[in-house]
Amino acid sequence: MRLLGLDVGSRTIGVAVSDPLGITAQPLETIQIDETRHNFGMRSLKKLVREYEPEAFVLGLPKKLDGSAGASVDRSHAMGERLAKKFGLPVYYSDERLTTVESERVLVEEAGMHDRRERKEVVDQLAAVLILQNYLDLHRKD
Repeated sequence: MRLLGLDVGSRTIGVAVSDPLGITAQPLETIQIDETRHNFGMRSLKKLVREYEPEAFVLGLPKKLDGSAGASVDRSHAMGERLAKKFGLPVYYSDERLTTVESERVLVEEAGMHDRRERKEVVDQLAAVLILQNYLDLHRKD
């Protein structure tokens, strides 16, 4: 069961894909978006859907640390609705609290990426990997 994982931000979407068995998540790309121009990266996502043929999307649900919702959760739900309408695929959500923080930590401490600009290129992809991997781990049928 192949899935696409998305870390939806205000300017970018990090994208990850699972292997065909739904065991591991790998980074794919970072898509630039512009909400003010209603550019939500659908062309890029359409190419990825054609190429990987996912059965569903998994979007990060960026709740606040206390578990409450904010504008980022609304953004994620709005994107989920767009994806469901455009692609006719199920959309699942996975708690993503601190995935971007964890991604930054991994890139600095484990990958040695100390240059902020260099990290910016991949941090959203890594956050998408963490979102998707968390979902896969929680829903694995052993």
